[in-house]
Amino acid sequence: MKKTIWAILATTLFVQTNWSQKAIEILKKEANTSIEKERATYKKTALNIWDYAELGYKETNSSNLLAQQLKDNDFIVTTNVAGIPTAFVATYGSGYPVIGILAEYDALPGLSQDTSPTKTLIPNKNNGHGCGHHLFGTGSVAAGIAIKNLMKEGKLKGTIKVFGCPAEEGGSGKVYMVREGLFNNVDVVLHWHPSDNNSVTYTSALANKSAKFRFYGISSHAAASPEQGRSALDAVEAMDYMVNMMREHIPQETRIHYVITNGGKAPNVVPEFAEVYYYVRNPEKTIAVNVFDRVAKAAEGAAMGTGTRTEYEIIGGTHDLLINKTLADAMQSNLEKVGGVQYTAEEMAFATKIQSSFIDKKPPIANASKVNPMHIEKNLGSTDVGDVSYTVPTVGIETATWIPGTGAHSWQAVACGGTDIGIKGMLVAAKTLSYMAIDLFTNPTLVQKVKEEFKSSKGDYQYKPLLGDRKPALNYRD
Repeated sequence: MKKTIWAILATTLFVQTNWSQKAIEILKKEANTSIEKERATYKKTALNIWDYAELGYKETNSSNLLAQQLKDNDFIVTTNVAGIPTAFVATYGSGYPVIGILAEYDALPGLSQDTSPTKTLIPNKNNGHGCGHHLFGTGSVAAGIAIKNLMKEGKLKGTIKVFGCPAEEGGSGKVYMVREGLFNNVDVVLHWHPSDNNSVTYTSALANKSAKFRFYGISSHAAASPEQGRSALDAVEAMDYMVNMMREHIPQETRIHYVITNGGKAPNVVPEFAEVYYYVRNPEKTIAVNVFDRVAKAAEGAAMGTGTRTEYEIIGGTHDLLINKTLADAMQSNLEKVGGVQYTAEEMAFATKIQSSFIDKKPPIANASKVNPMHIEKNLGSTDVGDVSYTVPTVGIETATWIPGTGAHSWQAVACGGTDIGIKGMLVAAKTLSYMAIDLFTNPTLVQKVKEEFKSSKGDYQYKPLLGDRKPALNYRD
């Protein structure tokens, strides 16, 4: 069997470096020290982004802050990539391997919350970091800078990239970056996500296709001349009814969600415009697409039956996650090496107060200090990391930035993310990602094995974005 170019390069590099395990452990200790030395800086960055709480594709301050931090640390930063003003790619080094780290920083609407252990809105503020992306972005940047420091000292060779990825929350930012070819020459991608536990993400996710369905009717006086009107809201309700009836006749594990985003302005006016926003999810991307097509047919039927006109705009489309056991095993080892989050007595009291707000699930608070064994589990969420994983071998972790039992997209997650509990979990992630990157930079054989598994798992599948050729939906939050 002929060796690939990468295999030849990898073998050559391995002979040149011949890393001992002791030397690798020294590099990891240096990365740890590098991150701890800048703990105050990274805390300030994360809390600034927590305070900005900017929605998808509007993360101007958050993106600029992270990009500037990378520039200040000798990265070459390209902004406004893939037609997205708040997306960037930061690069340091040259040659192989090329290791990428994903960074997210968008917030969520309707999750205003201060750092109190009770539900407390921040006045005049609507958004909040209910998924901890302020920590995600900062932790990834910290890991990238730690690797850069080792490269600058001549202790590692290769290229480190940090990808600034906006609008993960429904905007599919990474899909446009993948489509633009920004990951084409990357060998391995690392990522992480805030959570209530410490574990390797050895699980897939649901493929997701979303769209806004718009209906156009005829306005009239709802009491004096209703016969002259054609209600766009009636069309939305008819569509929703048909889709709800459809739920009994779709493949198992399919999830359909919707919210009416515009239902008219006044009860005495027949609505001439209405809009409903749909998500369709399934573990299999082909099934998600097929069910979405049936939802679109329901919209057509609703328009026909109500005498209105309909159109829809694809907002997002993400693949499931393609897992890589070789990467996951290596990541598990590094996460166990770093360990979990240790609480002070004050943080334990805060955690107890947070848990008192939970309706049911109250796992032991001590779980935050533990690393879970690696196991396959179902992930009922969706992420645009899936599209990256079908382009380049990808692996991720979760770390305990929230009190055990805390759910994502909750006020409790926002509160935890603004405290040292969130910062501690973020630094666990930064250290673990840097350790994993060191393994990849010093072990070409590992990289080659990872790439071989990726090729085998992907098979003959040719990646194609589920959102087609549409331009980034920069105003999807409007």
